[in-house]
Formats: sequence, C-alpha cells, structure tokens
Amino acid sequence: MNSEDKTLVEIIDENKQIDLAKYINYVSAPQAGAIATFSGTTRDTFEGKTVVELRYEAYVPMAIRNLKSICSSARSSWDLHSIAVAHRVGSVPVGEISVFIAVSATHRADALDACKFLIAELKASVPIWKKEVYSNGEVWKENTEFLERRFKHGKDGSCCRRKIKTEARDIKGCCKPKVKEEDAADISTS
Repeated sequence: MNSEDKTLVEIIDENKQIDLAKYINYVSAPQAGAIATFSGTTRDTFEGKTVVELRYEAYVPMAIRNLKSICSSARSSWDLHSIAVAHRVGSVPVGEISVFIAVSATHRADALDACKFLIAELKASVPIWKKEVYSNGEVWKENTEFLERRFKHGKDGSCCRRKIKTEARDIKGCCKPKVKEEDAADISTS
C-alpha cells in the first residue's frame, strides 16, 4: 500500500462522537511497535470561567486538504506506518473529545514526535475555528500555535510580501518545521 492508503482524515459531523477504537484499529499493524495518540477533550473551566461547551466550525474541503498535507509532511520527516486524524464540528460538550490523532510507527520516538507535530500543525494552520461557550458568555478563540506563527511572520499577521515554505526536518527529535521565507519578488510563478 502507498502512504495515502495508510492515512485516514475525517471531519466528524455535528452531534457524532469520535470513535477512538476505529482510529486505533486503523493504525494498528504487526510491524508497528508503537502507537501514539492525542485526544483533545473539552475541559470544564478556562481562566476561572465555567465552560459549558466548545463549538467548532470548519471549511471542510480545505481542512481535509490541509490535514492530508500535514500528514504527508509528517511522513517525510518520520518513519511512520499509519496516521488517523479526526476532528469534530458543531457542539462538543464538556468531557467529550473534539480532536483525535493516532500515529503508528516501528519505533516510539517517530510515533510520538509525529503525533506532537500533527496536533501543533493542525492548530496552527487548519481552517477549523473554535468558540468557547461559558456559563456567562462566549468567545471565538485563536489557537496559540496560530498566533505564534502569525506574529513570527509579520507583526499584524499579514504575509503579503513573503511566501512561506515548510521544509523537511533533518533531526528526528524536533517537532517544529524549519521555515524558509522568501520575498514574493524572488519567487517565480509559472
């Protein structure tokens, strides 16, 4: 099987829970000595406020394309067997899972590093938006990873004069991609 056959990316419809066993079974294989998972769960408080639920919206076609691209980047950096990523949209009550990632590899370091990379990249670049609903109000939230990347590449977040390229990492233990900036004038478009 090619790597595309070993990658499962899904955006889960509103009011459906993520089936953890489905994704763990998907990445399980006799040659995989490690399975790393990440489960993002709605917690009951944030900065002293009582959280009632999270609400997610997504531009689904682009979110799926971005997630597949992130999975491909992970494969180019670590020796992975299978990847599964699921993210819910709609209301996610306290205690329920909004995002789940499972990664299998021959060795644990690859699985763990790739899993950490996948959630960080998802939060930084995938068009999925989160609203926190409190007992006394609600607010749209920007992920820390998104804000850090935005301010790293321009004080106001605009990158209109630069084109950003993510390059494969040489170091297996590093979860942050190397980023190369080029002036738009230096990049030929064909």
